[in-house]
Amino acid sequence: MSRPPVALTCGEPAGIGLEIAQSAWAVLGARLPFFLIADPAHLPKGAAIREISDPSEALHVCATALPVLPHPFPAPARPGRPEPANAAAVIEVIARGVQLVQRGAASALCTNPIHKKALKDGAGFAYPGHTEYLAALAGVDRVVMMLACDALRVVPVTIHIPLSQVPGQLDAQLLRDTLRITHAALQRDFGLVSPRIAVAGLNPHAGEGGAMGDEEAVLIAPVLRALQAEGMAITGPHSADTLFHAEARARYDVAVAMYHDQALIPIKTLDFANGVNVTLGLPFIRTSPDHGTAFDIAGKGSADPSSLIAALRMAEAMARARALADGAP
Repeated sequence: MSRPPVALTCGEPAGIGLEIAQSAWAVLGARLPFFLIADPAHLPKGAAIREISDPSEALHVCATALPVLPHPFPAPARPGRPEPANAAAVIEVIARGVQLVQRGAASALCTNPIHKKALKDGAGFAYPGHTEYLAALAGVDRVVMMLACDALRVVPVTIHIPLSQVPGQLDAQLLRDTLRITHAALQRDFGLVSPRIAVAGLNPHAGEGGAMGDEEAVLIAPVLRALQAEGMAITGPHSADTLFHAEARARYDVAVAMYHDQALIPIKTLDFANGVNVTLGLPFIRTSPDHGTAFDIAGKGSADPSSLIAALRMAEAMARARALADGAP
């Protein structure tokens, strides 16, 4: 029995999401069935699309056209110029994608980029971003952001906050929850029986025995020892400047960093075009390309679909791994 297709949301229609959706289908075709939830009128002129009424139709349609599950928007899509009247529909598409994956009509959810200011200005969007909205729809209190490519997986414990606020937000509960969610997801969604987790310190040289800070000794190390006692394969805290070269990366399956740039600079240096944003801790699989709406190039036909292709491939692979872990046929 075939798995359901992957659901792809349109994201901000004034951005590059619709262009790269068409480009991704041109590369993947029937090899990776997915369908786009969007207003068909927003797709690039001449795009090879076919409207569907049910996600299951995508399994057959994708061989010859990009399957589009229609979702009407009140206004046209103008490249590079978000329309406030469309903001509510962008949000509705995300919620619709979640509903489809929750009821099993889609095997995973892949989301095209949104523009948070446009959603706030046009529809009073009350969430910092996609991830928090998805968590609210799923009824989940805490989720984890992972960035992944073939060479590296990274998880930042703290995310979009000023660097000056990191020490204050970083606490034992947050670190413990992040590590447990990451460990469980690597087992269930990536097929790793005993995931190897390397944890970076907060300070240079992991504090250098307290000379450059004591968070490693006071906060991080006790959490790691407790989880090691539970049987988790966790090492650290490591000096972050020695954690990301090739030999070091061969010794772990994911690196957990203490703040945003500590995690994202290495992965974007190694593979800027193919990084995938994965939300761990949701009851369904969610991936996204690791870039924004790119208003400056929208509508010019020059957008690179590599990250979206990688996100769709990862979503399908995670769905396959989860089905095996859950004992599905």
